[in-house]
Amino acid sequence: MSFYPNNRQEKRLLKKGFALIAGIDEVGKGAWAGPIVAAAVILNPKIKIKGVKDSKLLRAPDRQILFNQIVESAIAWTTAAVSQTEIDRLGIKQANILVIQKALKKMRPQPDYLLIDAIKIDYQNLPSSAIIDGDYKITSVAAASIIAKVTRDKMMDELAEKYPAYGFKQHKGYGTSHHFQMIVEHGICQLHRKTWQPMRYFLDS
Repeated sequence: MSFYPNNRQEKRLLKKGFALIAGIDEVGKGAWAGPIVAAAVILNPKIKIKGVKDSKLLRAPDRQILFNQIVESAIAWTTAAVSQTEIDRLGIKQANILVIQKALKKMRPQPDYLLIDAIKIDYQNLPSSAIIDGDYKITSVAAASIIAKVTRDKMMDELAEKYPAYGFKQHKGYGTSHHFQMIVEHGICQLHRKTWQPMRYFLDS
């Protein structure tokens, strides 16, 4: 699989008459703590941004540079978040659907086609495609992954100030050995997803 996505899918849709094609992705689904964040972006087909690829394959400084280029040139972009409390209440699958729907509701102009990484959702009966590894394959989905990742990382950096004992600025709430050790020492905090198995161990002990 190529590390660089392409815009062939968007070009095919443009030829079919779709003018506002939104790439959509979320980040934070696998984290132990903090929100999930979704982003939707309608790229300007006349502007090519060099280096766009799945956010997980980029260094933080490069993600920030690309984030700035994407939001400055996009026809539209938006983000939304769903908190760890809502994740515990709804379950991760429904929370994932909700965060994407929230992001799309904020988008102006509204898209006329959705390219979504992996998950199938119904949003205002718009035509859509759920693409496995869409953030690897499709430029607009990769761009959305960058927007979502930079946005969530900034949120976790801010939350790290409120909960300094856990190292959120380093691991962004994901399950690392350091994160686990900090939970052993300090217990879980309000940011942790209490229905998740690693956290339930600490609640039950």
